[in-house]
Amino acid sequence: MKKSMITTGQVATNRKASFHYTFLETLVAGIMLTGGEVKSLRSGHASIGESYVSPEQGELFLINAHIDDYLAGKGGFVEQDTNRPRKLLLRQKELSHLIKEVAQKGRTIVPLEIFFNERGIAKVKIALAQGKTFSDKREAIKKRDWQRDKARIMAHYNSKN
Repeated sequence: MKKSMITTGQVATNRKASFHYTFLETLVAGIMLTGGEVKSLRSGHASIGESYVSPEQGELFLINAHIDDYLAGKGGFVEQDTNRPRKLLLRQKELSHLIKEVAQKGRTIVPLEIFFNERGIAKVKIALAQGKTFSDKREAIKKRDWQRDKARIMAHYNSKN
């Protein structure tokens, strides 16, 4: 049985990002990939949990994103470093704005998800973010726990009625 290939939709997400950062604005950027990396993304073999975006020489690069080599048949694809830096494609105005914002204290650019758009092109959703303080994180944990407890109480109450 052949595993289905992803043609549109989400491939990988950074679930920890919303816990560690407050998002100021989000953008969608293109990403430069090789043919084997695109095929590997379509089969769902990617992780961006530990990745970040770095401005270097007036361009943005996705650093430490893990995209496996495409192994099905080795149809002429060259093995590459799975964690190599990948260039992000943005308009010049967006690029200069992000680089200027990162130069300010405490700002960073975080990848949120890799997905295929309706035309089947790989994109990366990135966010300009500011790191949360320890107390902000504790507040988020309390809120999450309360929501879980509230749902449990409501389910228990509804099952009795």
